[in-house]
Amino acid sequence: MLKTPELSIFDEVNLFFDDAADRLDLNDGLREMLKRPWRELLVQVPVRMDSGQVQVFSGSRVQHNAARGPYKGGVRYHPQADIDEVRALASLMTWKTALVDIPYGGAKGGVQVDPRLLSMSELNRLTRRYTQNIEHLIGPNRDIPAPDMGTNAQTMAWMMDAYGQLHGHTPAIVTGKPVEMGGSLGRESATGRGVAYLLQEAAKDLGLNTDGAKIAVQGFGNVGSWAARLIHDNGCRIIAVSSIDGGLHNAAGLDIARLQRYQEQTGGIQGFDGGGPISNRDLLELECDVLIPAAIDNVITEDNANKIKAHVILEAANHPITPEADRILSGGGVTILPDILVNAGGVIVSYFEWTQNLQEFRWEESRVNQELKKTILKAYHEVWTRSTKQKITHRQASFEIGVQRVARAVELRGFV
Repeated sequence: MLKTPELSIFDEVNLFFDDAADRLDLNDGLREMLKRPWRELLVQVPVRMDSGQVQVFSGSRVQHNAARGPYKGGVRYHPQADIDEVRALASLMTWKTALVDIPYGGAKGGVQVDPRLLSMSELNRLTRRYTQNIEHLIGPNRDIPAPDMGTNAQTMAWMMDAYGQLHGHTPAIVTGKPVEMGGSLGRESATGRGVAYLLQEAAKDLGLNTDGAKIAVQGFGNVGSWAARLIHDNGCRIIAVSSIDGGLHNAAGLDIARLQRYQEQTGGIQGFDGGGPISNRDLLELECDVLIPAAIDNVITEDNANKIKAHVILEAANHPITPEADRILSGGGVTILPDILVNAGGVIVSYFEWTQNLQEFRWEESRVNQELKKTILKAYHEVWTRSTKQKITHRQASFEIGVQRVARAVELRGFV
């Protein structure tokens, strides 16, 4: 599985799929059906800016596979959210939902925009126009969007309202929305909480003493900050974190609660007096027990894989490690828990939110967290068992389980 310069991110993700398909001995027709997205929509999103000028942004929605249930996937606002990245993320969602065994397929949406450069009113108009352009593809039993990089609960509230103006009150059309609009308690912390649950469980199997264990977290957004906070509360030492405005390092451990308050007050972590500066690249190469990439894709490549000193990597971001880097790290004895397992907490609780909306009944937060823990740890134990029995990596085991479940659904439906 060597990475070449010609490979796109979608090609890279498909290398992991092909590896699983080879071991599962899937026939060529089934393999092609599982690999390719079932539907892709490109849209232009014109927005009247506050200045009065009209600016046009490019958007998309990719529906990868719905053999196991309606499409499910976030909406990303990012300058690099082109069709290829959206394809890759949609396919990862297919394998992720199958791995944790919730009744969804994979989808993803994106608009190529830097949301930090738009006002709230401009983001509102952008979201409504994008929703109008994809509304014929989405629906509570067809395709359910959610937040992703550059979007949040407010974005989902706008999407829900825009869809509702056309179809009536439909809270189940999106997940990750505000609690006041039918969102689930525990949804905001869900992805980071899933990371914390997995670290606790994996530490037992790996013989890692988490009391004072050194953890580095690249990315201090929603996922990274919640993961850092919960892991810190479990007794680990967060020695470094980084965000878009820089990084912080303190070998004795950062005060995560105080750092979060500082970030809420200032909008960033730069200038915090509890640690010294560190670059994102240097953070990745720190001496630590556990490294958690929780920011963007392709941060660990063949160029820096040999410099990684962590013993364990938990992929809280989507596709942070390229296939060649994965081969180098795994060959060097690094344990990698893959993205389709580690960051599945968000889609698991999105599923709970969706079911609550359909039932018109709200769960207590304690129940949400309990069900999240049960679901994600069940998937973890299945991965660990297959990895151990077959002597394959945890990524290979995760993809095998996910691909096998989707392939079985396709066959039962009689598609091939």
